[in-house]
Amino acid sequence: MLKIFQTVSYALLTLFGVITVIFLLFTILPGDPAQMMLGQNESKEQIAIVNKKYGFDQPLSTQYAWYLNDLSPLSFHSTNKDHFTFFSEEKYNGVKFFNLGTTQVVLKYPYLRESFQKNGKQVIEVISETLPNTILLAISAISIAMLLGILMGIISALYKNTWIDRTLQIISTIGMSVPSFFSSILFAWVFGFILHKYTHLNMTGSLYEVDDFGNGSYIQLKNLMLPAIVLGIRPLAVVTQLMRNSLLEVLSQDYIRTARAKGLSPFQVIWKHAIKNSLNPVITAISGWFASMLAGAVFVEYIFGWNGIGKEIVDALNTSDLPIIMGAVIVIASLFILINISVDLIYRLLDPRIRV
Repeated sequence: MLKIFQTVSYALLTLFGVITVIFLLFTILPGDPAQMMLGQNESKEQIAIVNKKYGFDQPLSTQYAWYLNDLSPLSFHSTNKDHFTFFSEEKYNGVKFFNLGTTQVVLKYPYLRESFQKNGKQVIEVISETLPNTILLAISAISIAMLLGILMGIISALYKNTWIDRTLQIISTIGMSVPSFFSSILFAWVFGFILHKYTHLNMTGSLYEVDDFGNGSYIQLKNLMLPAIVLGIRPLAVVTQLMRNSLLEVLSQDYIRTARAKGLSPFQVIWKHAIKNSLNPVITAISGWFASMLAGAVFVEYIFGWNGIGKEIVDALNTSDLPIIMGAVIVIASLFILINISVDLIYRLLDPRIRV
């Protein structure tokens, strides 16, 4: 129980560090946030109004405190309607607890503020529209990597030092070496352009496509195939190597020799005893890759036109939409931390020695 508490404490400290770095990094960048929101042709009076409304005219320490207050589920808000921290149900989507003088204590969802370029649309709405697409892409990619990687690793270990083993090793080495942006371009060109009449796959496309006859949007799952395969290539190579090495190590253990001496068939030895104990490093690697995919899918999503959070970050960088960039990074970091905590708990269940 103490170790779980320590893990959660470290996770919260890590998230706090990420928030601090992100805030300072994008706050000290050259450029006026109010100017970014209004454009280049607005008057100084309008810029001053925006600076006051959003607190951009306050000292850096005050802006930082307000930013933490926006992100915190339990936050403090002014009762003055002209103040930046005045509580609004439409803005913060929360409930009031009680008052402390001129300050209200509020329980709410973390507020990631509003987009500079999307007509004041809340960042959380933008992320909620794109993050599910990225999660679907990451789950599909890691599923491909896990299923094929474990199978290839088992085959490679069972046929150690044969031409099958060497071939799989070469394939996994190439998979780890090729950058994802190059794989994306190559796969899109080969399977989406050259072989299009055979594969019927498109070079670009997202999960939802608009019907040409005005009947709304519809799901196009075939657009998921190429980006999922490309995104899964590198973790597939890693899982193959890890599964092979882990299985070879387990097969050399005394209890495996004892199981064989008892007359168990090779299939029973591999399936019931060896594979389960070989999965610990694989699970750790898969969790790390799944978390990193949420951030690393930027190039893949952008090249394939997949409407995920990675593509949204690139678009926000092109338009200097700082709230979306900051909010997306914080959400990805939070998911990364949650995934690692979940994997740590699963790891403890699989290996009782870690619970001590």
